[in-house]
Amino acid sequence: MLMQSPHPVAVALRGVAKSFGGERVISGLSLEVPRGEFLAIVGPSGSGKTTAMRIIGGFEAPDEGSVWISGENVTAVPAERRDVNTVFQSYALFPHMSVLENVAYGPRMRGVGRSARRKKAGELLELVRLSDVGDRKPNQLSGGMQQRVALARALANEPAVLLLDEPLGALDRKLREEMQRELRRIQLELGATFIYITHDQEEAFGMADRLAVMRRGGFEQIGDPATIYDRPVNAWTALFVGSANQIRATLGEGGALLSDLGPVAASHVDPTLKSGNPALVIVRPEETRFLRAAPEAGPNRFAARIVDAVALGPSLRLRAVTAGGIAFESVERRATSDGIDLAAGDAITVTFSPEAARAYRDEPVPNSLRPSS
Repeated sequence: MLMQSPHPVAVALRGVAKSFGGERVISGLSLEVPRGEFLAIVGPSGSGKTTAMRIIGGFEAPDEGSVWISGENVTAVPAERRDVNTVFQSYALFPHMSVLENVAYGPRMRGVGRSARRKKAGELLELVRLSDVGDRKPNQLSGGMQQRVALARALANEPAVLLLDEPLGALDRKLREEMQRELRRIQLELGATFIYITHDQEEAFGMADRLAVMRRGGFEQIGDPATIYDRPVNAWTALFVGSANQIRATLGEGGALLSDLGPVAASHVDPTLKSGNPALVIVRPEETRFLRAAPEAGPNRFAARIVDAVALGPSLRLRAVTAGGIAFESVERRATSDGIDLAAGDAITVTFSPEAARAYRDEPVPNSLRPSS
């Protein structure tokens, strides 16, 4: 259904910068989004992700750099003339129009005949599984249904790229999860290019082909979800994209990582670390195990006591603290967990494989990115 430009790159940003009131919000931003890709941009509040989206959409002009859509430089092209459409958190549907008329509005403004635009609107309503509500008004629909109408309307003009700015933020969790599956299904069926802005990392990881992690107006890391989660480029990214156990250490002679708990073995050590540098060793909770046995000699085996054990549906979250106050968390499947009968105060051994540990330069990390102990 979607007729896209044959150009292989749907969107490109080249050295884009933007300031507001003398403060640099975006700096040297470069990105290429291949045609048919689902890209999610994530980052903390104030990182610049919404500004980046507005620059792509033409709602803001960059101070430096250029914006390209389907191989054409559109930096000076106004929003209404760009081959881009946007879906916002607020549905922005016309309340006086029927659902079908809302979806057909874009083609109507482009001069498409009544029969052709109603046919297109009907096809899109079928795509979003709302073909039976075309004659209703938006206020007669649920929030999830209204969001699907907004999506269909945004797709009606067959844009080269669809921008989605926190589109599911107003929905409850269950409905949001259903809409995540629907959005991904629609994007794959159409082969459309989606750029998705969200603060919900689980949402981004579950839908996107690639993630772009923003920090302070630039991209910290761009890659597929597995790479960003398993091999983050630095400690900040590792802590931002997921929970992590942290051990402060120092890089000793011969590459050994020395901590207050003893030696730590990590398969990846930041190559920029030099002997004597402070390091932060990061291990995901799902790679961390709590054992009842007393710790044996060797790295990555530390004595601790259970703080609490909480059942989270099919998972079990265990937390423990060492005598020195270092906190660890373990997440295991309840059906296979050896820790299901552990209780607060129980002595355990914290352990993880060297392959699960990554050592980075220790850098200041906002409290909001640190796990609570």
